[in-house]
Amino acid sequence: MPVDKVLPKLILTVIMGVIALLMLFPIGVTLINSFMSSREIEINYSPVGQMNTVIEGRSDPFANLKWLPDQVSLEQYGKVLLESPVYLSMFWNSVFLVVPIIAGQTLIAALAAYAFSKLRFRGRELLFLVYVLTMLMPFQVTLVPNYIMAERLGLLNSPGAIILPGIFAAFGVFMLRQFMLDIPYAYIEAAKMDGAGHLRIFATLIVPMVQPGLAALTILLFVDYWNMVEQPLIFLDDPLRQPLSVYLSNVSSEKGLAFAASVIYMAPMVLLFLYAETYFIEGIQLSGIKG
Repeated sequence: MPVDKVLPKLILTVIMGVIALLMLFPIGVTLINSFMSSREIEINYSPVGQMNTVIEGRSDPFANLKWLPDQVSLEQYGKVLLESPVYLSMFWNSVFLVVPIIAGQTLIAALAAYAFSKLRFRGRELLFLVYVLTMLMPFQVTLVPNYIMAERLGLLNSPGAIILPGIFAAFGVFMLRQFMLDIPYAYIEAAKMDGAGHLRIFATLIVPMVQPGLAALTILLFVDYWNMVEQPLIFLDDPLRQPLSVYLSNVSSEKGLAFAASVIYMAPMVLLFLYAETYFIEGIQLSGIKG
């Protein structure tokens, strides 16, 4: 192969490799430090080297970044999982918030996307445009209306104040509609000729065809709502009802616990991505179905 063709590919590969390493660097540091003892973490990360001066007789104002612990320890994981019940409590708070949002939004979005893409009714395009405009509005714009509505419905300081707006968010509708637009309408007509109604067509024909989109949507929703902080802080006054993402923002003062808690916090997202990686990549590409 000519050098003028190999060299650009090599340069691009190196650049992409460097970018990948930079993105993985914080994750690697977090994982490695989670297996250090609390004493070693204090020595390495004490502010302005105070502990370094006392323990090792040196005054280093910077953190001592190490790639391997002096001795592998599960001390931090033991403290998080066994000695800190608030962690597990907030973990289940996150689960009970995120799972209903994902299940509800996926179902509502799939049904709405089917209506916007395959049903013909007056004002369909205008209604969809209004729906998309709500998706483009930042969270801060819809915060006050959502807060007022939650207050009027008596949902403040309850999971419903977060779950209901999440279920009816517009992003899933927009994403799944792009998939369904690529499904030839001839399939719908053939199913109707066989006597199938819209619900049967949706369940047995449309849903299997948009599985990549559903998988991609599930992962994106999980990452988004698993990491939410603003909504719980605003709608949930009781700290015992807040999710794990809020806990992590307050545990940074305990460095060892922060590393271990962050690793466990990342685990569900990583496992979900690895499980549905193929569907996710295909879904992000919006390949759809070409007739």
